[in-house]
Amino acid sequence: MTDKLTLAGKSFDSRLIIGTGKYASGEILAKACKESGAQIATMAVKRIDTQDHTDEIISPLLDMGIQLMPNTSGAKNAKEAIFAAQLAREALEVDWIKVEVHPDVKYLLPDPIETFKACEVLCKEGFKVFPYINADPVLCKRLEDIGVSAVMPLGSPIGSARGLDTLSMLKIIIRESHVPVIIDAGIGAPSDAVKAFEIGADACMINTAIAAAGDQLKMARAFNLAQEAGRLAYKAGLADKIETSRATSPMEAFLKEAMK
Repeated sequence: MTDKLTLAGKSFDSRLIIGTGKYASGEILAKACKESGAQIATMAVKRIDTQDHTDEIISPLLDMGIQLMPNTSGAKNAKEAIFAAQLAREALEVDWIKVEVHPDVKYLLPDPIETFKACEVLCKEGFKVFPYINADPVLCKRLEDIGVSAVMPLGSPIGSARGLDTLSMLKIIIRESHVPVIIDAGIGAPSDAVKAFEIGADACMINTAIAAAGDQLKMARAFNLAQEAGRLAYKAGLADKIETSRATSPMEAFLKEAMK
């Protein structure tokens, strides 16, 4: 990649964040991470051995120099998410935390109110906060105001592989945000990632699409190529965006956008 991703003051060559669930072993996870080119990985605090960093999730990632982004998956309210974040910081000596609060175990949709409460406390405690949220432009601005390091709106529900169901909202979030936007959840194919990067997403979080693939290493490599293609297209300037910018009036621009 010719332009780097900057998150919480750190720079990365890759714009992919890899999830660590659903892999058969830590060895396969490490190989998939390498093929994807990802330099950031997220893992549930409840799934890692916080006493021993030699477990099969943490150890290979640390050996590769991967930036850890523990998450609070499983938290049903702000109190539980805050406790999980504090536990992760103490055990892993990392202040990055992906805040996930989803009381509904069926759909795993984020609770916006409890998520905001947790983020507000964690930002004040000095964490680098990355909230997993619905694709809500207003909530994104509120979270930006309290100091989150990025926002992570979903493309579609976790594990659904439905792609960018929330595309129209994601475009608004990307256009209006002053912090990085990471598309999280629902990306099921490299083509979904290409689209996310084409519309200007700063990064994408991938888990099930790689971990559940028939050949996980080939799929990881495919996503590596997808991020490069999508980002390059965005930087080049897509034809439809060029045409819209040349509209003769604001109304014409609005109508063109509405008819897509």
